[in-house]
Amino acid sequence: MAEFYLNYEYHIASAQLIFAMLGMGVTLRPEAFIEVMRFPKGVLLGLSSVLVISPILALAIAKVFDLEPGIATGLVLVAAVPGGTMSNILTYFAKANVPLSIALTAIATTGCLLTTPLVLQIFAGSAVGADVQMPGTRIAFEIALFLLLPLALGMVIGKRFDPHRDAIARVFIRISVAAIAMIVIGSGAADRLGGRDYGAIVAISAALFSVLLFAAGFLLLKAGGLPAKDCVAAAIETSFRNISLALLVKASIWPVQAGVVDVFADQVFFVALTYGGIAMIASLPGVLWHRRVAVGA
Repeated sequence: MAEFYLNYEYHIASAQLIFAMLGMGVTLRPEAFIEVMRFPKGVLLGLSSVLVISPILALAIAKVFDLEPGIATGLVLVAAVPGGTMSNILTYFAKANVPLSIALTAIATTGCLLTTPLVLQIFAGSAVGADVQMPGTRIAFEIALFLLLPLALGMVIGKRFDPHRDAIARVFIRISVAAIAMIVIGSGAADRLGGRDYGAIVAISAALFSVLLFAAGFLLLKAGGLPAKDCVAAAIETSFRNISLALLVKASIWPVQAGVVDVFADQVFFVALTYGGIAMIASLPGVLWHRRVAVGA
């Protein structure tokens, strides 16, 4: 398993992103992009939180904790990718503004063709305290090929088989999850999950980052005078990230090589995976609070 993973990490990472975006696309309708007209203020503030505040917070945490370069870059990578489908599901569970959540996910996802390479180029070097050259053109090409194209194809499939959207999306998402499990197992077998070597700093940094992102999304819309259901939707969208895309970017820029120990790349990978798991736990108090308030209203 270890040798297979080392040889095909990039292909597995590409496949898991493709199927994740097919699943997201099947659930999206063109109306999701039109929703921005209904919530212009909420969308603009939400996108500001997702695209601007997030990398600033990642950089601040890296500086305050004096994080190792790979860990700091991992946080910046998480900040550079858009939200994922889980944000829409949690927003629904929280009884917050689902249309706003979907609009934010759709716009941030399509816009990441430009924003993800840009954020990485601007903030990665500052995070590690060195001149880091990011292959922006290649990242943009891979986002278009493995993220936007499957997203569009998924929307076509969803429209063609409208009564079966949910069932088809579940199949795609499960395949993506299986591919992520293969990445985790393969990384473990190849001894790339060296979390034990980092102490608690990765978990602490990821948890703090997730909590601060949730608070930033909520408070920014609250300061804009928007209702709690909009604030919670933006908070969830800000804290939940498309880790599938983060794994692809990592595999593309810092691929594993048989017989070569790359601590920096392993740290970036470990931070992305850790954040994906911790974000769910960190956001639950806010999600449950709003659900309780909404049910009791």
